[in-house]
Amino acid sequence: MTRGARTDDAPPVTVDLNDIATFVRVAESEGFTAAAKALGVPKSSVSRGVARLEEALGVRLIHRTTRKLHLTDAGRSFFDRVRASVTGIDEAAIEARDTQKAPRGTIRLTAPADLATALLADIVARFVRKYPQIRIELSLTGRMVDLVEEGFDIAVRGTTRLDDSSLVARKVGVATSGLFASSAYVKRRGKPKSVEDLASHDCLLFRARDGAAAWRLTGPHGEETVGVRGVVVADEFSFLQRAIAAGGGIGILPVFLCKGQDGNDFVRLLPEHSVEIGTIYVVIPSSRHEPARVALFRDFLVTSLREVAWGG
Repeated sequence: MTRGARTDDAPPVTVDLNDIATFVRVAESEGFTAAAKALGVPKSSVSRGVARLEEALGVRLIHRTTRKLHLTDAGRSFFDRVRASVTGIDEAAIEARDTQKAPRGTIRLTAPADLATALLADIVARFVRKYPQIRIELSLTGRMVDLVEEGFDIAVRGTTRLDDSSLVARKVGVATSGLFASSAYVKRRGKPKSVEDLASHDCLLFRARDGAAAWRLTGPHGEETVGVRGVVVADEFSFLQRAIAAGGGIGILPVFLCKGQDGNDFVRLLPEHSVEIGTIYVVIPSSRHEPARVALFRDFLVTSLREVAWGG
């Protein structure tokens, strides 16, 4: 497939679009061998395609050495101009192909265990009922997973900032925490009437050292801090949630963990006070060459999670 291009004072230049696509893949892969593997063709075919393109354009695009290749100034300029067009053609072809097929295949998802248990189980179950030929594999961890390096398609993350600019993130909500206890604990010990009263209560702490913590809560008069001691310290919200429901004491829990929990008895204390945890995102490594099944699940996740009451 060829295409001619011309200006008012220059003859037309005829180039093969397949050779342009080959050059783009070589530049992205930073090597002929890697490009050949990605394209599924012999290395010699890749080399010939780039050579034909250089001959058609009348300019060297790549400096070749035994160890590494470098784009020339002309090659860099040409790459910057054509890359988006080649990517658009690839994505259009993938989309056109996938529209004729029922979505199928595996999607790898990673998320914090607490959030996944409380919210994602229902969402994933609804999705696979709707698309039975798609399989969801979940890795539940609080660790910041490298999506590209570890081969994940999607992540759900709660964070105050996303440091990796290569990721594509969709915001779904801002999660806040509140003070919770069981009705049995409240009946036994009473409700705190102020933030200062928390210092005299049994408290259940999240990732605290030496059984003590400084709770910083935002209320009608700004931020208030109180020192508390914990009778229980844990590093999973799901454990604290059960311990609070069992009457163990007062704890700070994400609000979404305590709403609509059948069989769990939670009383919100000092409801005008809260702690902002961070923003909840649905994250993918890149939207480039995104399989249809991943785009489908990503949009389903975003829509479903935006319906969650994250705070207040």
